[in-house]
Amino acid sequence: MRKWLMLIVFALLSLVAWGQTDSVRLGYSVRGKVKDAQTGRALESVHVSVPGRHYATVTNADGEFVLKSDTRIDAVLFTYLGYKSQRVPAKDKMTVSLVREAISLPEALIIGGDPIDILQEALERLPHTYCPEPELLECFYRETVQKRSRYTYVAEAVARLYRQEFEQAFYNPDASALEKSRLLVSQRRSDTLSVKTQGGPQMALNCDFLKNPDLMFAPDELDHYRLEMQTPVRIGDRLQYVIKLTPAVDAPYALYHALVYIDRERLTFTRIEASLDMSDRAKAIKAVLVSKPMSLRFFPEEASVVLNYRPVGDKIRLEYFRSTIRFACDWRKRLFKTHYTAVNELVVTDVRPEAIPIPRKERFRTTDYLNDKAQEFMDPDFWKDYNIIEPSESLEHAIGRLKK
Repeated sequence: MRKWLMLIVFALLSLVAWGQTDSVRLGYSVRGKVKDAQTGRALESVHVSVPGRHYATVTNADGEFVLKSDTRIDAVLFTYLGYKSQRVPAKDKMTVSLVREAISLPEALIIGGDPIDILQEALERLPHTYCPEPELLECFYRETVQKRSRYTYVAEAVARLYRQEFEQAFYNPDASALEKSRLLVSQRRSDTLSVKTQGGPQMALNCDFLKNPDLMFAPDELDHYRLEMQTPVRIGDRLQYVIKLTPAVDAPYALYHALVYIDRERLTFTRIEASLDMSDRAKAIKAVLVSKPMSLRFFPEEASVVLNYRPVGDKIRLEYFRSTIRFACDWRKRLFKTHYTAVNELVVTDVRPEAIPIPRKERFRTTDYLNDKAQEFMDPDFWKDYNIIEPSESLEHAIGRLKK
C-alpha cells in the first residue's frame, strides 16, 4: 500500500474538510504577464512573489498572474527554472520578459560528483533544513478535468496546510483544512465518468517525497534506481546539481522516472520532477486507480508530479505542487477511447504568524471527496481577499460554459 500512496492521491474528484477562517484583507494588488524574452512565448508556473514577504503566486497557462498584499507592493520577484531571476518595480499592470540563463562550466564540474553521495548528504540534512519547526501555510488549490480539450470539472479552494516539524511527522502527520471553495461540474450526461481517485490539498502533503521517503528516497528504495548526473542548471541565481533516477530492477510495483534538483552550495532540495513508469500497465493501474465500473476499461498514459521548494535563509519550504494524470477510457462495446486529463495545482501564498495545529474535526480525510462537500459559489468577489492562480483564458471560458 505504501507504494501506491503517491499516485492514489491524484484527483479527478476530491474533497477537503470544511473550516471557516477569515483571511487578512489584501487591499493592494498588481497583475501582469510573464513571457520568454527571446520567443515571446507565455511562461507557465513562474513563481511570483513580494521580496521580503510571504505573499506569492504562480503564472497560469497564459503566463498571467495576480499578486495581492496587505501593504503597498513596491517590487515583484520572478523566478523560473532555467531563467535569470528578475526583481522588477511594481506596476498595476506589468509585462515581464525573462531571459534564459546561459551556463558555461568546465566539463569536470558538469559531470563531476557521485550522485548517490550528493543525494544522501542532502537527505541527511533534511531534519535541519526542511520543516525544522511547525508551520501553518495558506495556499490556493485548483483541480480540473478535461475530456479531450474541453473542461468538464473545475474545483478551487483556499486552504490551510499544517506542516509538522520533520522529526515528528511520523507521529503527527501533516494536515490540511478548507477555508473556502467552489465547484463547477458539467451537467452533460455524457461527461459523467465513474472513475474515482482521491485528492485535494492534502495530496501535496502525501506526495511530498522529502517527508514520505518510502515513495522513493528510503535506503531500500534507492537500491531500485540507477542514478546519473545531468548537466547543471540554474534556478534563479542558484546553481543546481541535477540527478536523474531511472528504474534499475523489476519491482513488484511501479517505480518512477525522476529528476532531482539540489542546490550545489547548500545541498538543499530545490525541485523534484517524477513520473510513474508506464512500461507495465497492470502495475500502473494498481498505482493510479481506486475504483471504476466493471464494464469500463481504464488505460493510464501519464501520472506525474512537480514539487518546488523555496529557500528561506538556510532552510527550504514547499512552494508549489502540480500533478498531471492522463488516461483513456472506453466501454467494452464501444470502438473508440475517450481521453481525459486531470491537473491539480497548489501554490503556497502566505505563512501564518502562528503555527496553530488544525483541529481534527476540520482536517481533510483521505476518504473525503471535494465534489461531495465543496459549495457551488457564484459570487464574483469570492477570491478578492486571496492570492490565487489567475484563471487562464480557456479556463475562464470553461467556467462560463459550465455555469450555463
